[in-house]
Amino acid sequence: MGTYQEWNEWAIRREMCEMGQRLYQHFFVAASDGNISVRLNDHEVLMTPTNVSKGFMKPEHMVKLDLDGHEIGSMGPKASSERRMHMAIYRNRPDVRAIVHAHPPTATGFAVANIGLDQPFLPEVVVRTGPTPCVPYAIPGGDELPESLIPFLEGHNTLLLGNHGVVAYGETLTDAMFNMETVELNARIYLTAHQLGRINFLNEEQVEALRERYGKAELVKMP
Repeated sequence: MGTYQEWNEWAIRREMCEMGQRLYQHFFVAASDGNISVRLNDHEVLMTPTNVSKGFMKPEHMVKLDLDGHEIGSMGPKASSERRMHMAIYRNRPDVRAIVHAHPPTATGFAVANIGLDQPFLPEVVVRTGPTPCVPYAIPGGDELPESLIPFLEGHNTLLLGNHGVVAYGETLTDAMFNMETVELNARIYLTAHQLGRINFLNEEQVEALRERYGKAELVKMP
């Protein structure tokens, strides 16, 4: 018996299209930016294609890969060049089964400024994503970016990619998307508080109290 429960491939393909539309409608991506992947089982990953807008994808566009990032029997669209980043996350975080990479404007502004969102100031962020540090810039599309992420993966479910964007991941695609949305909203609120002249961070005791009160099972799920 495999380690991972087998998910219905076509249901996942449709869900990836829905989440792509969500990214596009939120203006978290433009043109063909961003990428999404889901681990189907022990051996296979579905990933969004290169050079296709996330707002206009179809289920048949998704590309099937093995855990080394090689395409499996694909005669159609090619997988995103960022597949190496996704595979590095799956290899180093076996609890992760879905990954979303996008360029939400405010959070990406923090990534360009090299300012992490890793200090607690919102209860929802503490219990949903936790801290979001900023990974130093590495050129995308090759091995440099995935290698730069590895030291940050343990203990974090969201990362700012220096001068690039955001990557969010979780146990399901819904979890990964929620984490992406939380990072962007967190960034907007942080920026507003900064402009007002004061950020009242939560102290260690307040953070611990939140963690004790809100377990994972109590987190809000997408309807």
